[in-house]
Amino acid sequence: MLNLAHIRTLTEVVRLGSFTAAGNRLGYTASAVSQQMASLERETGIRLFVRSARSVQPTQAAQAMSQHGSKLLRDAEMLVAAGNSAGGSSEATLRVGVFPSAATFLLPTVLQSPQWQRQNVSLNIVIGEPSTTVPGLRAGGELDVCIVYQVGESGLVLPQGVRRTWLAEDPYKVLVPAKWGLTAGERVLANDIAEMPWILHLRGSSDSNVVESVLANGGMHPKVVASSDDFNATLRLVAAGHGVALVPQLAMTQCPAGITVVQVPEIALSRKVIGLCAEGAPTDVVDAFWEALGQTSMEKDESGS
Repeated sequence: MLNLAHIRTLTEVVRLGSFTAAGNRLGYTASAVSQQMASLERETGIRLFVRSARSVQPTQAAQAMSQHGSKLLRDAEMLVAAGNSAGGSSEATLRVGVFPSAATFLLPTVLQSPQWQRQNVSLNIVIGEPSTTVPGLRAGGELDVCIVYQVGESGLVLPQGVRRTWLAEDPYKVLVPAKWGLTAGERVLANDIAEMPWILHLRGSSDSNVVESVLANGGMHPKVVASSDDFNATLRLVAAGHGVALVPQLAMTQCPAGITVVQVPEIALSRKVIGLCAEGAPTDVVDAFWEALGQTSMEKDESGS
């Protein structure tokens, strides 16, 4: 009979690409991983890896076994969960990856809602940018769902079998320091605001490229006085009078004093908030989670709009 621990190790080796990385993930030494894989090869009579002096490459047989093994592991985990339920421990766990703004302003609302608390489901949360969390949705990965954002048509590279659910539209707002004397909701010409100092995303990301493209299409090539991917820092710099910024509405839920939101017709930008579900994730629990998220009030913070 195959050892489930060896199957789990195999899926991590194939997913991460090396014995060392898999060992770090699971708490084994690279030597222990190698021994487990050698044992699995003996048990199955199948060559799983091509070994050379410098690398270890999984064969097609290893990749196929890893894919089927991840389903076997999930089935085994479901049996364990069912056993726990029969023994009086009925709480399920949902493994969630989420980007920082949503972790700060969406998840606490979900966790505190009576609707979600009735589900008797605990969340195991990983906070990070989509590029960090989405790989965890691969077969045999460490996440069941991810909450991610997409700016414009910037691409999201998804593992095979991942399902998408649209959650919300998160429009960007143009923020200026209140001390500059503009009125909330005032229409400002692109030519006028282009002459002001700006706080923008760090260059190089897909988000930054989209923002720069939108500004360029409006005839704006602003002077950048700060670069930040931390919206909390950006908000406080705007409040301190350092410059203009584009910030998504979700990140403005706890906006500090000293900021005015203005309208710039040439700037129309939003990001989609999307739910991603791994193949094999518990459908009923995931659906309940999406429903609870749908009850959150992303649209409530209309300050300055």
